[in-house]
Order: sequence, then structure tokens, then C-alpha cells
Amino acid sequence: MTDEPLKRFIPVTSISSGTIESVLPDVFSYTNQVVNLFFIKAEASAPDWVLVDAGMPRSGDEIKKTARELFGEETMPRAIILTHGHFDHVGGLGELLDEWDVPVYAHSLELPFLTGAQDYPKPDTTVEGGMVAKMSGMFPNQAIDLTGKVQVLPEDGSVPELPEWRWIHTPGHAPGHISLFRESDRTLIAGDAFVTVRQDELYKVLTQKKEITGPPRYLTTDWEAAKQSVKILAELNPETAVTGHGMPVFGEELKTGLKELADKFDQLAVPSYGKYVDGEKD
Repeated sequence: MTDEPLKRFIPVTSISSGTIESVLPDVFSYTNQVVNLFFIKAEASAPDWVLVDAGMPRSGDEIKKTARELFGEETMPRAIILTHGHFDHVGGLGELLDEWDVPVYAHSLELPFLTGAQDYPKPDTTVEGGMVAKMSGMFPNQAIDLTGKVQVLPEDGSVPELPEWRWIHTPGHAPGHISLFRESDRTLIAGDAFVTVRQDELYKVLTQKKEITGPPRYLTTDWEAAKQSVKILAELNPETAVTGHGMPVFGEELKTGLKELADKFDQLAVPSYGKYVDGEKD
């Protein structure tokens, strides 16, 4: 496996970095610099668990340390599920898979970016937004090669090792982006389909100021698909949501904010200008 493009430390952080939060008794959120990843117990009474996403570059040791704190020494997940393959969601995989012999699952449309076949479009430093958008040119966009490790998620929407959950295709931010949903308690892992912090603004990233907003602007290449994905997630009427960036959100705050985002997506989420907004290709 090769993850050479993801070995460069990215110097961004937030006040939440290093925080472990028990969102629900079987769902734990861990903030790695500016991105969240999730530990989900496979069975409420068992130590078995699944990892959702894999953090920033060079974060593998931190993720393993967090896993040991949650589940004990010599622990490893049953599987790793990727919401998508952007650098801040796969950055720790090289170190993790050196030690953990576990399958990695992703949507079929993400496989070109996870098998070395195709690079992502470059981040858009011209997009309307704050300082993080302007500095996004330093973020890696190269494909990594998980050949022999990565597998396609089942077409029926089931999530390997998590029978209560289903995956939903929510493209826009990435072609094969997925979100995870558990009907029994209406829990949503949204990935970057929407987030709860303005990820393009440095002050808001640093302070983690909470607001339900659209996907990170500088890496979103299909705004019409992103809009439809938010509508799909709003129609689920979730009670709890965790996202790839920002704080968990619950209850009426979630429902009201997500409905408003879906209803006013063009005004609240879509930038006024940017090469992907204007239909340019990388």
C-alpha cells in the first residue's frame, strides 16, 4: 500500500483537537486537528468496533492510542468505513494498516482515488470564502493506493459489521461520498455532506463555532449534487448528527438547521464564485 502523498504534516488545528466525545453510548467522536473520525461499537455489550474515516496525514499513532483508551490494549476494528477519500479522511491509513489487518470499505465511485488510478481535482483557492480556502492549495489531492485492502460497499446499502446501519450515497463533495444512518434512533454520520463549522474560515475552524452549513467549499466540485444530498439527509429527520468537521448536533437544533440548509442551500452553502461553482474542470 502507498500513501506517500499523505505523509506531509498539515499545520492546521482547532480547540477541539485531541477531544474524545461520547456522542451516544456506542458512538464516539474523536477530533484529529480539524477533522472528526468515529468509533462505533459493533455490539453494545462487546468490545468489537468499527472505525469511520481515518483522520489527517500522520495521525495513525494518535488514532491507535485513542482506540486503546476506548477499547483496551491490542484492540483493532473489525473494519474501516470511509465516507470518502479526501486527504483529511484517509490520512492515518498508512500507519493503521501497517498494524491492523482489516478491510477498508468505500463507495465504488471513490475507488479510483483509493487505488492510485486517479487524483482528486485540486482544491479551489479562488473560491469565495475565508483564509482556509485561500491556503487550501497546500492540501494533498493525490490518489492513494489501497489495492488489496479496499473493498466496495455492498450495493444493498448495508454496512459491513454494523447491521443496524445503512449507507446512503451523498455525492457532491466527492463522487462516491456516503453518509451512514441508523433508523432505530435516527443517528446520522454525515461525513462532509454537510458540516457544523464553516470549514473555509480560519477563525471558525480554530474556535469550532457551531453552525449547520454546506460541505467544505474548496473541495466541493458538484454543487447541484451536494444540494440534492443535503435534501436527502434532511428528509431522514435525524435526531443526532455528527459530521466530518464541527460539533455534534441534536434534536430541534439539528432538524431546524438542516431543514433551513436544505431549503436555502443556494444562499447558505453555494459560494458566489469559484471554478467549480462556475463549471470549470480541474
